[in-house]
Order: sequence, then C-alpha cells, then structure tokens
Amino acid sequence: MFQEFVETKSLAKVLTMALYSKEDTLAMRKKLIGSSCRLFFSEEPVKIVKAQGQYLYDEKGRRYLDCISNVHHVGHCHPAVAQAAAAQMQLQNTNTRFLHDNLVQYAARLSETLPEKLQVFYFVNSGSEANDLALRLARQYSQHEDVLVLDHAYHGHLTSLIDISPYKFRKLGGQKEWVHVAPLPDTYRGLYRKEHEDAARAYADEVKCVIDEAHKKGRKIAAFFAESLPSVGGQIVLPPGYFQKVAEYVRAAGAVFVADEVQVGFGRVGRHFWGFQLQGEDFVPDIVTMGKPIGNGHPLSCVATTQEIADAFTANGVEYFNTFGGNPVSCAIGLAVLDVMEKEDLRGNATRVGEYFMKLMNDLKRKHPIIGDVRGVGLFVGIDLVKDRNLRTPAKEEADFILKRLKEEYIFMSSDGPGENVLKFKPPMCFSMDDAKLVADKIDQILSDLKENSHA
Repeated sequence: MFQEFVETKSLAKVLTMALYSKEDTLAMRKKLIGSSCRLFFSEEPVKIVKAQGQYLYDEKGRRYLDCISNVHHVGHCHPAVAQAAAAQMQLQNTNTRFLHDNLVQYAARLSETLPEKLQVFYFVNSGSEANDLALRLARQYSQHEDVLVLDHAYHGHLTSLIDISPYKFRKLGGQKEWVHVAPLPDTYRGLYRKEHEDAARAYADEVKCVIDEAHKKGRKIAAFFAESLPSVGGQIVLPPGYFQKVAEYVRAAGAVFVADEVQVGFGRVGRHFWGFQLQGEDFVPDIVTMGKPIGNGHPLSCVATTQEIADAFTANGVEYFNTFGGNPVSCAIGLAVLDVMEKEDLRGNATRVGEYFMKLMNDLKRKHPIIGDVRGVGLFVGIDLVKDRNLRTPAKEEADFILKRLKEEYIFMSSDGPGENVLKFKPPMCFSMDDAKLVADKIDQILSDLKENSHA
C-alpha cells in the first residue's frame, strides 16, 4: 500500500483505501512528517486507534493505562464533551466578532475559579499562544522588554517562547540579552534544599539578585514567567511563600508576575483549582495562562489578567483578534469540561488518588534505594531516580529501562527533568485507586528485577 503511494504520490488515492497497517503508517509518517516531531517509544512506537477514559487501545485491541495524557483532563473521549462539541458544530461555529452566549458564559464560569482581581479574558488556541499573548500584555503594560524565567523552564514552541525557555534555548541559539534566568527552586537538587531554614526566601532572593544584575546593565524587566509547578524541570513542587516574595521583587522592578498553568491548572493539584493557589490565598498573579487540559484535547487556551493590564493593552490602538480563539464550539467544549469536573468530583478524585499514589511511591522509596525523592500534589507526581542517594546522581538509563518495561506491561509513562531521570505521573483526572495500585505494583516488580539483575 505504501509503495503504491510512493510510486504514484497520490495521497487522495491512499486515503480512500482501507486502514493502513502499523508498518505502513510508520513508513508514511517517516516520509511525510518532519523527523523532529518525535514519537513516544520511537524504537517501537505504538499505534493508537481508540481511547476511552484513562485507557488507550492499539490496532490489535490491546489496552494501555495512560499515565501521560494530562491534556485529556476528564478522560479520553468523554461522552459529555464529545456531545457538546458535536451539538454546537451542527448549529454554527463563527468567530468572536459576532456575539455568542458560549463565549461570555465560559468566561463567567472561569472567573468563578480565579481571584477577583483576574477577571478579563482572552481566548486563544494553545498554551504557546497564551504565553505569547501574556508576553505581549506584560510588555505593553510595563513598557519594558526583558523577561525573567526559571532555569530549565519550558513555556512553548513559538519563537518568542523558545527564547524564554532554557529547556529549549540552551540546545539552540543560546540566551538572548533580554532574557534573565534565576535558579529553579528545587529543594531536592537545587542550591537550597529541604533542610534549609527558609528555602523560599533564599530562592526568592536569588531572583532579586538577577533583577539587580539586569538593572546594572541598563535592562528593565517586563515580566517574570513561572510554571506554578515546573514540569519539564522535573515535577517540582515550589516551597510555600516563594511566589509571594518573588512577586514583591518583580513588581518593585515595574514588572508583572505571569503564572503558567498550562500543565498543572484546572484542578490537577486536587484541593485547589490552580497550582499557584498552593502558595497561599495571599498570592495573586498579574496574568494567568492556561491551556492543554481545558479543552480535553481540543485546541483551547486562555489568558486571564487584570483590568489595568487589559486597559494598557487596548491603549496601544491595535486591535487584538484571534480567528479561532473562543469560537462557539471551543467554548461549548470548555463548558462541558467544567461540568464534568464538577459532576464527577474530579478534583476530589485527584486529591484522594494522588495521596494514595504518593503513599505507595514513598513505600517503594523505603524499599528501593534507586528512588531518591517522591514529590507532587494531586495527580502531578515525580519519582526522582538516582544511582546514589548521597550524590543524587540521575539514573537516566534506569528510568529509560523502567519506562520500556512499563510499556511491556501495558502502562504508558514518561520521564523528564534536567537529568531525564524523573518519572512523570500526570494521568487523566479519572484515574482510579486500582489504577494507582497497578502502576505501583508494576514499578515495584520492575525495580526488584532491576536490583536482582544488577547483583547477578
């Protein structure tokens, strides 16, 4: 089949044929899709043809437990979300230059989840778009250019965001003069660890030092960007009080505080709707960006900000318009996601299952020295694997082995962190206690096998 496609180069003809074999799909992908668009498990990729809840199914009907897809927030292909999308699509799907109830109703529902200060919304289509717009808002409001970020941060794939993402720019063109990097507040591996008397203040003071150094060079900060719980940095839980002190320094410099909730917002942490709320009720960002989970896989994202910042953005005299952002179908989906979260108590589920999974992982930590740290909140957990607990040497090869073995056990999980040694647990919010127990049991067995083989 694929050979015929190669010979005729007739995509239309190929698309009218029966479903491709896995081998044909892979061959076509290699020919047609940029090779930098990488696959999970690239040595032996999986072809997924169906999904439901926390499960994925391949072309042979094998079911996999999904611990990766935080995007499919309320579960893959949730009937209520699919029905809302189909119903609205059958009515109309115009852009936001026409009045439509879905847009304002969705904005009103979101406003109920946020502090009173954050009541102006801009709808876009991805987390990257949201962060790019946040950057524009911050620069217009502050009339400054520079951006301060945390080390190892990732804020999106647009050029503007690669420039402020150390996770990316360190592998590419390097750090721009208008970008300033503060240490990641990692209390397991960082400058100031759990035993420090006040790690939050110590890390915040590092931010002030970076600001002071920028000022000495004649630079002015427009915004401080931070993921409320840094994800690609290694599933980091920030020390309480850190954001409050950083915000004090940032605002004194004439800049705004941007909380990137694209990965961890929308109740993933369980007891709170937003990750930044873990810092305490006295902390409110100036801008919040959201994406990924809010559309349950549909391209939907949003920026929430203050009236003051929104007014400054309007004052530049240039209209802001996004063709697809906030369209009726997207907003219908967004509303359905909120309804499902409430009706199925998914925040409560995240709290209960997350606490149970953390307990199971900490039990394994006492049993297996390779587990150096277990950290997380709700259904956002990192398992930091080490070759030596004293040296905290990242166990990357072991992490890769565990992920491969989990796949063989029909469980999908990924890894991240600067050392690529942190197992990332961020499943759909419908994940169950039984699912958590299964994952823990399989990790336990794999680690036992790994230990036994190392002594063989």
